[in-house]
Amino acid sequence: MVDVEDAKNLMEKGEYAVAFEILYPMAQTGNADAEELIGSMYALGLGVERDDIRAFEWYLRASLRGHAGAQSGIGWYYEVGRGMPAPDLIRGYAWYVLSAIGGDPDAAISMEEIVKKMTAEQIQESLVLVKDYRAHIYPFE
Repeated sequence: MVDVEDAKNLMEKGEYAVAFEILYPMAQTGNADAEELIGSMYALGLGVERDDIRAFEWYLRASLRGHAGAQSGIGWYYEVGRGMPAPDLIRGYAWYVLSAIGGDPDAAISMEEIVKKMTAEQIQESLVLVKDYRAHIYPFE
């Protein structure tokens, strides 16, 4: 029985296509780690053609299941606006905050950087979104 760790090991060896074949069925059944890894593969073009829209969607699925790393990925996509009409700092900051709540060690750095580009009003708007999502993503915290 193969698992996410087996797929990660294959990715470290550069065997992305094989890793994708292992991860995809797991992701389809809701494994957040597999969803996040597939998002990374699409974001970076590892074993698949780079596709920012698909990367974002896979990150979003994992994010809504509480995957802190994927939440940082969503924050980054919103912050830089890649694959989107324009950057959205309000949503970017919200996802970085959620990622920090989930325990992503890099989220604090991302939050520190994005707030330099934001107004106080934007930060407050973002915190409203955090409150809305937090109860859904982290209901027992």
